[in-house]
Amino acid sequence: MTRSYVWWQTGVIYQVYPWSFQDSNDDGIGDLPGILSRLDYLQSLGIDAIWLSPIFPSPMADFGYDISDYVAIDPRFGTLVDFDRLLDAAHQRGIKMLLDLVPNHTSDEHPWFLAARSSREHPQRDWYIWRDPAPDGGPPNNWDSYFGGPAWTFDPATGQYYLHLFDPKQPDLNWRNPKVCAAMLDVMRFWLNRGVDGFRVDVIWMLIKDAQLRDNPVNPDWKPGDPPWLRQIKLYNEDQPEVHDVIRAMRAVIDAYPDRAFIGEIYLPITKLVHYYGPNLDEVHMPFNFQLLLMQGWDARQTREAVDAYEAALPEGGWPNWVLGNHDRPRIASRVGLAQARVAQMLLLTLRGTPTCYYGDEIGMRDTPITQEQVKDPQGIRSPGYSRDPVRTPMQWDAGPNAGFSANTPWLPLATDYAARNVHRQDVDPISELTLFRRLIVLRRSISALTIGDYHSLDIANPAIFAYLRTDHDQRVLIVLNFSATTHELDLSTIGATGEALCSTHLDRSGTVDLAKLAMRADEGLIIHLIRASG
Repeated sequence: MTRSYVWWQTGVIYQVYPWSFQDSNDDGIGDLPGILSRLDYLQSLGIDAIWLSPIFPSPMADFGYDISDYVAIDPRFGTLVDFDRLLDAAHQRGIKMLLDLVPNHTSDEHPWFLAARSSREHPQRDWYIWRDPAPDGGPPNNWDSYFGGPAWTFDPATGQYYLHLFDPKQPDLNWRNPKVCAAMLDVMRFWLNRGVDGFRVDVIWMLIKDAQLRDNPVNPDWKPGDPPWLRQIKLYNEDQPEVHDVIRAMRAVIDAYPDRAFIGEIYLPITKLVHYYGPNLDEVHMPFNFQLLLMQGWDARQTREAVDAYEAALPEGGWPNWVLGNHDRPRIASRVGLAQARVAQMLLLTLRGTPTCYYGDEIGMRDTPITQEQVKDPQGIRSPGYSRDPVRTPMQWDAGPNAGFSANTPWLPLATDYAARNVHRQDVDPISELTLFRRLIVLRRSISALTIGDYHSLDIANPAIFAYLRTDHDQRVLIVLNFSATTHELDLSTIGATGEALCSTHLDRSGTVDLAKLAMRADEGLIIHLIRASG
């Protein structure tokens, strides 16, 4: 029996950071009409869905992750009419659209919070998490904010502290209150009724906190110089058992609409992450898998172990996914270098499961140095040295003024290499990162073994090489990745005699290859269609 697959399993997701993609009105900030003007480019990439970082009204204390109205568009980005036009134009091109839902916290300027802090007796007081001061007058417990400092802020008007696991201007909602859950489910319905194709849900594993608000234990492995948010073991303010009930309620809303996707941002070890599929696959469709994003170092052995462990941990029927970059972590080209970034793209787009790509990674954009005086990210302000601004700089479209992003000074500094590294230049370069990205997506889309096939890693004696098979019925595709800057000759005759080279990361190789004497150049990845079995 042939299994059927839905679009979020066979497709490629592309994250757009609206602040930095394209400015249409020359205010230095990207917007929805700007994204609309670049849809043909996105279509040319071959991607299947756009995930938009938050576009809702916000004071922008955390650049859209502090929402003051869940059912409108921030004027910086446009209007609901602009959104509808963008959504319709994307759908006309066969591109789905996912919104970034931020249900853990609101802005402190949201009407819900304004009502809640107006009086201890207000009916919406319990929509947020309030507690009396500790006996010494300090915060109710020892929880730290992920942005640095205590996770509690004192409200003099009502004499209590409110919880904020991020910025003080982002008070946490109380998801133990059924009215909060009902209100957020209505938010989801609003956008689903408008035609969006699903959601990526921000910090979904943190929605429920310990009912007793117990102190977190100190992390014994933390040392000065480590990120401040790792100072504690987050035993009581994340990954609570009751959160799965909330997620199932959200999934029920998704399931009431055909062909929608439900993705959760979850930074947890794989053994815990896989529980968010749900015991009956009734929670998120895909808990984001950040292993490629979080690995310390970059080598073949570690990568193979990560992939194999993830594949082994997946529940039966659970669909895998991979993330190489996002708006919170250093870009792949900065983490591993430009040469290995090409190998990483081949890895991302040939592993089993759904890949999520970050804007600009397709042209090898790198982190842009931002001085502390230029920092706008609240995490970087509260915890100097940990700004996320370097990975959020404007898209590099061409060598013209402001990289073609805006006619005005962009909200963040441009990369200094934009004149040499941009879409316009790479579009006509037959061996560019952009050409490779498009070629990989074409292969992925046209070869079922790469789209839906099984995964099998291969035992390779050479520690610089990671090799694996993707198979679908009689289709067999071999991927060989050289994680080193030296050449290696491999004998892979045990899996086949000959094959056809479909794509090299160097984009200069095709034709028949002898698997008994497979020459892998420095920093090369190779996709090979196996055309004759050994023996």
